[in-house]
Amino acid sequence: MSETSEGFRPPQQARSRAALQKLLTAAEQVLAEQGLESFTVAAVASRAGMSVGTIYRRFDGKEQLLRAVKDRLLTELETSVRDALRSAPPDLRSIITAFVTALAQTFEEHDRIFPELLDAQRSDGRDRGLAALSAIQDALLEALPLTPPEVESLKMAARTIIGACVHRAATSRFWPDDRPWETWAEEAAEMALAYLTSPPAGPARM
Repeated sequence: MSETSEGFRPPQQARSRAALQKLLTAAEQVLAEQGLESFTVAAVASRAGMSVGTIYRRFDGKEQLLRAVKDRLLTELETSVRDALRSAPPDLRSIITAFVTALAQTFEEHDRIFPELLDAQRSDGRDRGLAALSAIQDALLEALPLTPPEVESLKMAARTIIGACVHRAATSRFWPDDRPWETWAEEAAEMALAYLTSPPAGPARM
């Protein structure tokens, strides 16, 4: 979690850091089970078994707590993608499949939370989300040795995959596609690979 987040006072000791993780886990549970409208500092305190005052010693209020939950999930997303890419064989199919699967698995694990966080997103919290998207795109680009035209093609594929994943998470409650996340990941990876390996109409692809 960023220690420069406004309204957040980072813990300095291991015990305090463990308490913070317990608090953020409770916040995720409240958000997933009760939604944004019922997300309050009091509800999180009750779920965490803490006093309201304990939370206010760490955060200025509900908005800062929501921002911390979002930051933790985005950090998990970045880590999952990087780990998956490091573990994958260095060929195009394996890298693309690992990238899409890591995205889908993280969104699936938090499918009740990401839509709430997207609904709650304010303009002052958008930068963190954009930084995470940029980081996972950069991780994909670094996983393959590419020529400049290939880089542009891979950027196009990455932005399309990431955008589709975020859109699916945001709209799944109201516009379901009746596919498990695993199936969605397999099909999205195949579409990206078809684009990257097709004869180029403009700049060279892979």
